[in-house]
Amino acid sequence: MNKPYFLTTPIYYVNDIPHIGHAYTTIAGDVMCRYKRMKGFDTFYLTGTDEHGQKIQQAADEKGITPQQLVDIVHQNFRDLWKVLNISYDDFIRTTEPRHELVVQAMFKKLMDKGDIYKGTYQGLYCVPCETYVPESNVGEGNTCPDCKRTLIPMQEESYFFKASKYVPVLIEHYEKNLKGIIPQSRYNEILSFLRSGVRDQSVSRTTLKWGIPIPGDEKHVVYVWFDALINYASAIGYLYDRVKFEKYWKEARHLVGKDIIRFHCVIWPLMLLALGENPPAAIIAHGWWTVDGEKMSKSRGNVVDPFKMAEVYGVDAFRYFLLREVPFGNDGDFSERALVGRINSDLANDLGNLLNRTLQMIVNYFEGKVPEVKADQEISSIAAEVLKKIDPYYEEFAFDEVLKTIWAFISRGNKYIDETMPWKLAKEELNSEGYLKLAQVLRTLYEILRMTALLISPFMPDTANRLWAQLGLAGDVSTLKLDEQKWDSTGSVKVNKAEVLYPRIDIAKWEESRNKKDDEVKVDQIIHEEMVEIESFRKLELRVAQIDAVSEIPKVKKLYKLEIDLGYEKRVIVSGIREYFSPEELIGKRIVVVANLKPAKICGVESKGMLLAASTPDHNKLTLVTLDKDIPLGSRVS
Repeated sequence: MNKPYFLTTPIYYVNDIPHIGHAYTTIAGDVMCRYKRMKGFDTFYLTGTDEHGQKIQQAADEKGITPQQLVDIVHQNFRDLWKVLNISYDDFIRTTEPRHELVVQAMFKKLMDKGDIYKGTYQGLYCVPCETYVPESNVGEGNTCPDCKRTLIPMQEESYFFKASKYVPVLIEHYEKNLKGIIPQSRYNEILSFLRSGVRDQSVSRTTLKWGIPIPGDEKHVVYVWFDALINYASAIGYLYDRVKFEKYWKEARHLVGKDIIRFHCVIWPLMLLALGENPPAAIIAHGWWTVDGEKMSKSRGNVVDPFKMAEVYGVDAFRYFLLREVPFGNDGDFSERALVGRINSDLANDLGNLLNRTLQMIVNYFEGKVPEVKADQEISSIAAEVLKKIDPYYEEFAFDEVLKTIWAFISRGNKYIDETMPWKLAKEELNSEGYLKLAQVLRTLYEILRMTALLISPFMPDTANRLWAQLGLAGDVSTLKLDEQKWDSTGSVKVNKAEVLYPRIDIAKWEESRNKKDDEVKVDQIIHEEMVEIESFRKLELRVAQIDAVSEIPKVKKLYKLEIDLGYEKRVIVSGIREYFSPEELIGKRIVVVANLKPAKICGVESKGMLLAASTPDHNKLTLVTLDKDIPLGSRVS
């Protein structure tokens, strides 16, 4: 019987639009599971969606539909993306499915019956978007959430509590015996330090929310969304209804998560499992966050990377390759389309593409497209065997970048082998001899390098591997093959099928021109129209002409200027977030349009009386102030 291997992504919250972070985690899990299948493991890959909670209820209320109707629609965004990105998951679980809800209620009742869940009162500062109470020590400036920066709401409610503190010593002992229980090491150290500092009992129910799983016997309470969501890993593999399946896979459970949710997965979830009498996961693997061109992703900045678009423009496999090659797994990474284009041109078009094209063209030219039936170079054969040995421990560490570096070193060795052996020269030398003996061995060796490369890249680039495989004259889906069964020199004589170039080079000049043109366009799908208003509502805005007399920076705030403006009939101060777009010299003396009847607001300690008008591109890379084409007295009404 093949050894089981169980890997999960987090379940993704459906009130969010799929972005590069979701794609990164899920592609990484897919690569690992594809590799494990090729190594003969009985692999189970789980993903899904988290569909309960206050944000869902609020969004549904705003749309005038039920929460269930909303999640039935929006969860499909993730299914559609996984199809586009060629994700080979074995199950997709939704937390609104009966199979999950029954397990949540069964686990909750079991812990209640044991006395490990009890009723009490909880009060604290609550973040609605993050659906969590924030400890006072973590509250941000201005009573805000440290994660999303939104204002926290004081709340007090009756709640059920889980006795997390009871099982902390057992969990510490577990991690001390399992040094690979949390990957990477820096996260392991962080979690052990957190556990040793003490963990309070956890609130695990809500009464202020109706969109959740009712607590058995006390239905005015619903299960807290995090307690509910974590249980998906067990409910999907038969915790309640298929114990044989559960026992087989759970001992090999591994969770891939972003670093922002490691405490839930490395602390709360294992403590819940220990209380239930189950083993903690074999490992939790935490990766970093993505920035975009050096800046944090933000909807307001318009720089959120759309995986659908990246796959459409550059190809699914190129996108998959880039994400796992560009940054060591576990570290933060920076996404850049320019860097993606660079990888396509250098790694995929130059290195892999050239090796394939040169080799197949020479087999066509010198052997009428038939691969010579001779033994390949044994030195290269030994290198191939070493590559297979070397990548396995890298996979175990989720070091995908090191796996790809090792594969590309092997591809580079193939290109170097062409330069060393000079097949075109051998063809001339052997033309009048007994035959192309040396040339035959060289081309057979290059063919074997390419065959091995197709197998090696298949987990990362399944479509590319199959296209390469077909050009080598081989049939079938590479991902269904077992790596250990693919022996060197095992194909006999086959006829190659030289076809299209795997990865054409991208013309950088044309790419730059196209990108610059797109940056200057406002796409229709990026235009968001506000609600229609009556003319009387517009007339309530008092727009007036003003002149900027002085500009000063606000200490410790990078984006804001304090502007002293002259309205003709009075002078005022306004605070504006335009510092990254203009120098003070560019602003002083400009005549602008301001909203003069905006209620005053204190911003970073400065009272602002008004707001200037400006226009920006959808990506917020360019901004221009609304100014006047002719001189007009200060204070003039704009209508």
